[in-house]
Order: sequence, then structure tokens, then C-alpha cells
Amino acid sequence: MKKNVLPLVYSCSGCSSAAQTANSIAIKMDREKVAEMSCIAGVGGDVKPLVVTAKSGREIIAVDGCPLECCKHILTRHDLQAKHHFVLSNFDVPKKKGVDPDPERTLKAYKQIRERLEGE
Repeated sequence: MKKNVLPLVYSCSGCSSAAQTANSIAIKMDREKVAEMSCIAGVGGDVKPLVVTAKSGREIIAVDGCPLECCKHILTRHDLQAKHHFVLSNFDVPKKKGVDPDPERTLKAYKQIRERLEGE
């Protein structure tokens, strides 16, 4: 599949273990050509080329680490809504400060997200 027709994936990338898990999942989706990762910080910062990409009409996948749903809120600022929105606290991913993501939980959550995407 051509990269420019892939869905866009945005992820939380804060400092908690849940945020870094979300970021790892989005990177894995990008590397496996499931979706093209773009920069949610750039969208939130109103960086024109990144906002243009977000508004390109491609499907959007948002992966938030916790119920604060920062990705979702940033997209909403630009009148955008993710077709698929995942909150990792719903996938048994804890939010811990000063702790690296658990590779096993990351892979498990990634597989569950992929299953949900493929089931739709």
C-alpha cells in the first residue's frame, strides 16, 4: 500500500509509561506500514504543514495513553475526529511516572489494537 493512502496515526508521547507505550505502538504501526505516524505536537502547535496533513481526509487513528485523551483533544481543536480512538488504560496499560514502558504490555496492547482495526 502506498504510504500516502495509509491512515494517519497520532499518539500521546508524554513522560509516563502509558504515554511512551502509546508512542511505541504508533511507531510500530508506522514501521509495519499499518499507518503513517504524524506529529500530534505539531498539530497542537498549529504547525501549518502538519495541520494540512491532519486535514488531508485520510483516516485517523489516535492512541492515547490515559483518560486525559490529549490526542483526541488536540484533533478536536482542528475540527478533526479520529475514526479509531484507543485509550491504553482500557488495555491494562498503567500510567506510571518515571517508569519505562513494559515491552510485554506494549506488544499485547498493540496486538489487541491491530485485532480491533482488522475487525472493523
